[in-house]
Amino acid sequence: MAKIEKFEDIQAWQEAREIVKVIYAITLADHFYRDFGLKGQIQRAAVSIMSNIAEGFERGGNKEFMQFLAVAKASAGEVRSLLYVAYDLTYIDTKTFEDLKNKLLAVSGKISGLMKYLKSSSFKGDKYL
Repeated sequence: MAKIEKFEDIQAWQEAREIVKVIYAITLADHFYRDFGLKGQIQRAAVSIMSNIAEGFERGGNKEFMQFLAVAKASAGEVRSLLYVAYDLTYIDTKTFEDLKNKLLAVSGKISGLMKYLKSSSFKGDKYL
């Protein structure tokens, strides 16, 4: 794994950022826009993915980073679940649903890979990678 010096170097964070942009774009659509509860929840959950990756990285050690990555992964699952609601309510079409679901699964996989790497790392101090 390449040396990561800042959270912006983490591929999962980069992909989560792209997901946030898409989520905000689709929640501007007419019906979705008016569903304040669902719109706000899916936006917050999407932002939580990238925010927890960043915050965990900045904390200073593998153990805390792992905890924040677990929250980020859970938030990716939450966004996927909320996408089903949006799809069932016909706020998004099949292609949008499938594309976002696949992107979220990919981010979850990358987060899992990073967690696995950190768990197996012999270094447990102030820097992780």
